Amino acid sequence: MSSLPQPKGRIFESLGIGRARSWTQTNSLRVTYRTTITNISTVIDRERNVPGLCYLSSWHPHPLPHGLGQTETANHHHTTAQSCLVVFLWSKPREAILLGPWTPLMKRRGAPSSRCPQGSPVKGQDRLNLPSVLVLDGCGISKAGDEAEVATFCAHVVELDLSHNQLQDWGEICTIVSNIPNLDFLNLSMNPLNGMELEPGLAEVFSRVRRLVLINTRVTWDTVHTLTRQTPELEELFLCLNEYDQVEESPVPCPSLRLLQITDNQLQDWGEVRKFGPMYPGLDTLVLSNNRLSSVEEDTPQDTLQRLFPNLRSINLNNSGLSRWEDIERLNFFPKLEEVRLMGIPLLQPYTDKERRSLTVAQLPSVSVLNGSVVTEGEREDAERFFIRHYLDCPEDTLPPRYHVLVSKYGQLAPLAEVDLRPRCTAMLELRWGERKETVSLRLEQTIGELKKELKALVGLPANGMRLYYIARDLGSVMGPEEMKYSSRALHSYKVQDGDEILVVPKTKSRTTSSTSSDS
Repeated sequence: MSSLPQPKGRIFESLGIGRARSWTQTNSLRVTYRTTITNISTVIDRERNVPGLCYLSSWHPHPLPHGLGQTETANHHHTTAQSCLVVFLWSKPREAILLGPWTPLMKRRGAPSSRCPQGSPVKGQDRLNLPSVLVLDGCGISKAGDEAEVATFCAHVVELDLSHNQLQDWGEICTIVSNIPNLDFLNLSMNPLNGMELEPGLAEVFSRVRRLVLINTRVTWDTVHTLTRQTPELEELFLCLNEYDQVEESPVPCPSLRLLQITDNQLQDWGEVRKFGPMYPGLDTLVLSNNRLSSVEEDTPQDTLQRLFPNLRSINLNNSGLSRWEDIERLNFFPKLEEVRLMGIPLLQPYTDKERRSLTVAQLPSVSVLNGSVVTEGEREDAERFFIRHYLDCPEDTLPPRYHVLVSKYGQLAPLAEVDLRPRCTAMLELRWGERKETVSLRLEQTIGELKKELKALVGLPANGMRLYYIARDLGSVMGPEEMKYSSRALHSYKVQDGDEILVVPKTKSRTTSSTSSDS
């Protein structure tokens, strides 16, 4: 590979990082283990006007790591958590972008820190610090690697994304986490952790984590409970796509948890959902969409939803199997419920969009947000009135309890008058010509010229040989006939009504034409 252009100036020498490869203006450069050296060189060499420094490094002072060719990739290299740096880019103080799974030479060579450019991720005199948000998804990571390197470069990492990797040993994960002292968010989604149990002694390293994502990991409930016991500040837990068909209870609650997202599993019995109450007493948001829940059962008085979920504010039941209005009514048992999502449930399929929303709003008087949209006071009143009228003709023994509550509020409402505001398409008119008279149905959108063509066979006159006069049934005696002489005018523009009359009269020759004919 030809050597890259050398930027001018003395900043690179002061950094002590060896030969600088290129300037860059871009904010990030995505490099994967399939990216070739030529790809990288082309992108870096494309833009060299600086707001920041771009440094392509290797673990040897040669242009290419281990002598890779321009079309070779680095996918042969064993990938660990600390071997995923190839390009540093910074344009803001203490920020860097971590890109690509190649091992770099990550230690600079003794430049005085006072000579470092503003915004450099160089910290002190012997290390680089990675950004607070570190994304290493799909990098093929299976091991933690050298603990000292992880601790050195991840000292300021707060959010770590390790999704879509090959981590299947909780010991390796704990090694990574234990060396990131400020870790707040951890995403382990799509790692093969099924059947791998976490030892309680190792789980202590997760004590600082507040948001934990375990989507599609098939992680066991025992491991979930081990993690929640060791994370006293855990606020958000994501357990989607883990094929759970039941919930195993934990004897030790996790009172700090505020959000539980357990979508796309196989939960069917509401009794499984109830188990979340004692385990997570502080739960604020429960996302259960895309499960097979067929009902919201509340059969045991001493075990009510009020006691189990005293703080629940939001619940998502999209695409569940709810099929009865009683299930919707029971959502009122959550004492602090404000937000509900109920899209895609069988119960609402027969209704129009307006009917679905109105009937649901009327059933849930305390809910202020439905399916992501705020419920205004005006909308609520309209929905409740619609609800009363919807059940007007139903037998007394089939009326829902909410009906009687709303009737006591608004009274017994009369049905709304049905007013059809659609424009009329046809009208029945009396057609007269000569001594004949016939009732005909005429299209109102047609023009007078089209009407004449339609009538010529009936009246025996050519279209250009007839005159039409409109006589309104109610005003004919006052206004008299109105000639319909503009061929392009539409019939409906005459305000035609059923029972009105159209008079057809043959055209007569002009007086001049008649005189000429007589002289001849």
